[in-house]
Amino acid sequence: MPYTTIPGFRKLSRTGVIYVTDKAIQKGFEPNNKDWVNLGQGAPETGHIEGAPPRIKALHINLDLHEYSPVAGQKKLRQKVADLYNYLYRQDKKTQYSWENVSISGGGRVALTRIAAALGNINLGHFLPDYTAYEELLSVFKAFMPIPILYDAAHKYQISIEYIKNEIIGRGLKAILMSNPCNPTGQLVEGKTLQQMLELARNYKCTFILDEFYSHYIYTNKTAIGTPRMVSAAEYVEDIEHDPVIIVDGITKNWRYPGWRVSWTLAPKEVINTITNAGSFLDGGASHPIQNEILSMLDPDYVIQNAKALQECFSIKRKYTIDRLRNMGIEVEAEPQGTFYVWAKLSTLPEPINDGMHFFEIALEEKVITVPGIFFDINPEKRRTHSRFNQYIRISFGPNLSELQRGLDAIERVIKRHK
Repeated sequence: MPYTTIPGFRKLSRTGVIYVTDKAIQKGFEPNNKDWVNLGQGAPETGHIEGAPPRIKALHINLDLHEYSPVAGQKKLRQKVADLYNYLYRQDKKTQYSWENVSISGGGRVALTRIAAALGNINLGHFLPDYTAYEELLSVFKAFMPIPILYDAAHKYQISIEYIKNEIIGRGLKAILMSNPCNPTGQLVEGKTLQQMLELARNYKCTFILDEFYSHYIYTNKTAIGTPRMVSAAEYVEDIEHDPVIIVDGITKNWRYPGWRVSWTLAPKEVINTITNAGSFLDGGASHPIQNEILSMLDPDYVIQNAKALQECFSIKRKYTIDRLRNMGIEVEAEPQGTFYVWAKLSTLPEPINDGMHFFEIALEEKVITVPGIFFDINPEKRRTHSRFNQYIRISFGPNLSELQRGLDAIERVIKRHK
């Protein structure tokens, strides 16, 4: 294991988005520098979009909120989250979420870290490719063994229920971690397939940990006009206290407030108690004042209005990005069904820009940031030598449309220079 020159510390890698941003900063990138475009960003545009509720511009902090928050979060916020999921997904269900099924934490990574810290000596399945931050998360805690499950381009980065069943039985998986919709491919598990996945969880005693941070960025199976479509495993949980299903979400992506760092976890009460104990020594709890400010954002009318505006805005950017990339000769093997990312294949481009890392480095010269695909090849403790995703990049259509246009213009210049 490589160590730093200071005794006792091991070397840690940065997540993909942080790595590429740091490299860009060395080349002169600053977030407000209009000469640059960040198509590697893992955050959506945060300004006002047409039809969405007004953005919060000022915070009022009650003096009582200068105290520590409870580690599991404010009770009223926990209940508000439970009420929202019951309204959106569980109106006809026998069991309903309560505040005791919810834990609040300081962002998605913190929520996932609490869960990882609470896992026992098990085999934990995770998918390839998937969210870059999972890599160190799956490395630092030694109680469980991470086991990769492979998505295949030939199957549009989807995976069958039978395949997952065989992985659970054959590898003795006691838990599976996955983002849904998937970051970076944008593929979505929904409807009957998602329902069958939760049946596997029940029947084979395998906990599914679902990262649903992009669950409002849905572009498939449009519903009635004016009704946004949101997807959550909460719709298919039969018994809240006994189904081994854990859901993580927050205001970072779906509400477009990434800097506020507030997330929540829904799970059986027993799990909430356990991860709260983990939070008591890991992080101590989320920001007390910020928790208070997001209560109104969880009103159903607000959420529905926001999701509708979000889908209308990002659907336009999605189509624009896919069309531009394909016209440049970049392959999109599977159009994103969710998220605000395009998983783009460079193999038909000339050398050296047919390699994700080289493409990223050369694109910096045109002042545009991308993320090489290798960062999504989750490889805890670097056990594997080779990656399947050297010829991929992730393109974000998170920025506003004018920035997106400038960024894709820059990518087009990169390609023209090498043809």
